[in-house]
Amino acid sequence: MKNILFFTYFWPPSGKASLHWPLKIIKYLPEFDFNPIVVTVDEETFTQKDESLLKEISPNLKVIKTKVFEPFSLYKKFIGKSKDDQLIASETISKANRSLAHRISIWIRMNLFVPDARVGWYPFAMSEAKKILRSNNIHAIVTIGPPHSTHLIGLRLSKLFKIPHIPILIDPWVDIIYYKDFKRNAFTLKLDKYLEEKVFDNSFRTVFVTESTREDYNKKYSFLKNKSEVLYWGYDEEYFLNRKKELNKDYEIILHAGNLFDYQNPINFWKKVKSEIEKGRKLKLRFIGTVSPAIINTLTSIGLIEHSEILGFLSYEDAVQEMMNADFLLVCPTERRHLPGKLFEYMRTGNKIIAFGDENEEVKKLIEKSNSGGFFRYESDAESVLCGSSIFQTDINFAKTFDRKAVAKGLVSLFNEI
Repeated sequence: MKNILFFTYFWPPSGKASLHWPLKIIKYLPEFDFNPIVVTVDEETFTQKDESLLKEISPNLKVIKTKVFEPFSLYKKFIGKSKDDQLIASETISKANRSLAHRISIWIRMNLFVPDARVGWYPFAMSEAKKILRSNNIHAIVTIGPPHSTHLIGLRLSKLFKIPHIPILIDPWVDIIYYKDFKRNAFTLKLDKYLEEKVFDNSFRTVFVTESTREDYNKKYSFLKNKSEVLYWGYDEEYFLNRKKELNKDYEIILHAGNLFDYQNPINFWKKVKSEIEKGRKLKLRFIGTVSPAIINTLTSIGLIEHSEILGFLSYEDAVQEMMNADFLLVCPTERRHLPGKLFEYMRTGNKIIAFGDENEEVKKLIEKSNSGGFFRYESDAESVLCGSSIFQTDINFAKTFDRKAVAKGLVSLFNEI
């Protein structure tokens, strides 16, 4: 077997959604005669824990955990939280919070951490990686981002040891959607762009999880056109085998899974839901993950908060069951390159999908090809799906083409080219 060295900041028991791609891809690699070695952090303090994901890790997989410097404990103190308080992703960049401490913390995050606040892992990961590379024959280095500071580790090691580097971008880098409506100073932006270009220029292949992101980067960096690939986010078929929908005759469920931010607020849809309830229709909003203060305020003002359940963080297995149980699945791919990972799980459930975004042809085409629902602009009320759902019958066979075992074969083909 050939050894592949992976760097991923997030790893079980972290419950971070973005770890599911490397977790499953790594699981399948030995079936294709490649031996993965994983380097990750000893403990990251931002995300919730999902202990159930630990069972996905093979006892034969070598996982090396290193120390890490994270600024989030200092951040908690600065904004008045105790060290045991859980940070809420949608709150940390919410514009609804106008406190001075919050605004200063956002400025620091946007301008003083390049590429991101996890860059403190770099020296610890580098130290451990050099030991591994000196004692193992490594075929390729793979880095997963965000955090995109992880790619700087791969860049440096690739140059030092002359080993091909494959950076994988779950989200865009310099202009990721989280920076929307926030200013970064000219020096920070210039440095971040420089690092991004250096990583891509050095890469053997750069992998994106959406076609639209690849197209965008190919226009930005012409040298990427012949060395960029798309390996979709996909989903885990194993979690859907023998899983049944738990019917609820008391009300219809509209579910959103994941963090919901200020800028993902379909106000007219909320109003339409309230209107249907007033007509006697039994509808309930259910949220897995976090909901931003601005959206909570909107739901409260419309009178929907009493028809809402905010479940908070759930294990992946429980989240999948909630998706199965729902009648409508809500997703908000705000920008044109955003293809939320949960869309593939949504399609696999066979339930109706209501998507909001101002411009996203890739998501729109996937929903149309699967006949699973509709894609709407944010000002829409999505009535055609909410009130005419019988015309949508998801093509499950199409959804199954995105099983992560098939995605793993795509990565293996890149390894075989080296």
